[in-house]
Amino acid sequence: MYQHRNLQGQPFGLPTGKVVCVGRNYLDHIQELNNAVPGEPLLFLKPATALCHADDVIRIPTNRGACHNELEVAILIGETLSDASAEQAKSAMAGVGLALDLTLRDLQDQLKQDGHPWERAKAFDNACPVSAFAPMSEVADVQALAFSLTINGQVRQRGNTHMMMRDTVSLLVAISEVFTLVPGDIVLTGTPKGVGPLQPDDTLTLSMSPWFDIHTRVVGN
Repeated sequence: MYQHRNLQGQPFGLPTGKVVCVGRNYLDHIQELNNAVPGEPLLFLKPATALCHADDVIRIPTNRGACHNELEVAILIGETLSDASAEQAKSAMAGVGLALDLTLRDLQDQLKQDGHPWERAKAFDNACPVSAFAPMSEVADVQALAFSLTINGQVRQRGNTHMMMRDTVSLLVAISEVFTLVPGDIVLTGTPKGVGPLQPDDTLTLSMSPWFDIHTRVVGN
């Protein structure tokens, strides 16, 4: 059963909530998939049932086409945000972690072509492996976080939050204007270039200095 954890592996003390994902927030990723640049934050949701721990095995469907990695910085929400100011958004951040926005790419492409929502490709069980969370007291600058994903010894994704088209606080403000964020929600802030298919038996390392160097592997459902 998923539960938010701190760096010591203990419960973070917040309930498990929804996951709010931000699409197309890194220009290099937009370019690699030949997508249009959105005029406002592109938002979609994953339910709490999509959450799992990133240091367990990564379970992917093997009968629904390619399942792609999308490594993202995750923000754990500690206070209710609704029509929030920048100061309120900043104070509501309880922790920072890493997450994989697992995406059934073939299915997503078909859904987009048909003009349908993406949830079948984004919101399946175990579609959001998440690390523990570092407390904000240890984060000097949320817009200067370097992170990477290594697969089978090769770096596939490398990013830094200073590359985001919309910074973290601005994203939280914009999201709070659409719907309320509550304690225990997670916001995924977008992925840099380097998305690609995962295969059973792949070995993964999710890294963000100085807190995370998570080793895991992929298994098929």
